[in-house]
Amino acid sequence: MESPRARRGRPSRPPRTRSLLHVALAALTVVGGTAAGTVYVKAQAHSGKVAVSSSATASASTSATADGEESVESVTQAVVDHDALLTAAMKSVSVEDGADVSVAVLDLDSGASASYGDGAFDTASIVKVDILAALLLQAQDADRHLTAAEKTYATAMIENSDNDSASALWRIIGEADGLDTANERLGLTGTEGGDGMLWGLTQTTAADQLTLLGQVFGDDSELSETSRTYLQGLMGQIAADQHWGVSAAADGSEWALKNGWLARSTTGLWDINSIGRVTVDGRDCLVAVLSNGNSTKTKGITLVETTAKAAVRALTGSA
Repeated sequence: MESPRARRGRPSRPPRTRSLLHVALAALTVVGGTAAGTVYVKAQAHSGKVAVSSSATASASTSATADGEESVESVTQAVVDHDALLTAAMKSVSVEDGADVSVAVLDLDSGASASYGDGAFDTASIVKVDILAALLLQAQDADRHLTAAEKTYATAMIENSDNDSASALWRIIGEADGLDTANERLGLTGTEGGDGMLWGLTQTTAADQLTLLGQVFGDDSELSETSRTYLQGLMGQIAADQHWGVSAAADGSEWALKNGWLARSTTGLWDINSIGRVTVDGRDCLVAVLSNGNSTKTKGITLVETTAKAAVRALTGSA
């Protein structure tokens, strides 16, 4: 359950006896490719000019031929526009009138990422991951362990989405000021803590939630390995009635998540969010889906799950 509230001319090169500078007119031969659309191209240099696409990266090596001339051999790798692939995939997702959805996804193995939508959304209960991350960061700074009471609150807050426990830890971290200070270090630039005790109306973006997940599940993190392992463990033991959301994109039971759901008192419409890590074809992906304006909780969950599946498929090429 959630806590309700109403609510960015070059000088000429001197001649050389045997000029080795030849601007390549590439004789191109495709020598390999991947299912994701990556193409490898081999270029043999000749006299003349060649235009290099800005959507490709290239590496080159030179070697002298028998007559003293240089040859250039380059391998060009086409850049895959994952954002465009995700945008195309989202065309198959049904969004009811008045609803909005945003998603960000990262393949931890390849580093590839994509996002769709850039608006700000209420966090609802997904902010509980951020609250615990802030608490763990503060404890690290103080060189202390969490107290028994803090651990009890943390477990109930993440595994059962208990609101009273979230409120207790919200006070301990210093409410919005404490969250915002922690988020500066964690790299969240579009998230702002809710007013007073209204932590559920913290504003965030899908991109920021993906950054937060990177702090929890990645190695390059402000959180210590011990803190990351602790938070990952709680997100992997969510109560059975909350086994929905981004976990729908996983190909089995390998997932860890936190969901959020909130019926807005002013409109009766639902915020439905889900963030977490899923495993697909042996690859770990981080996924954050945010939505609002859903007419029912069920429709919002369907939207979030369909979006998560589309995002993972677009990034990994999985069926």
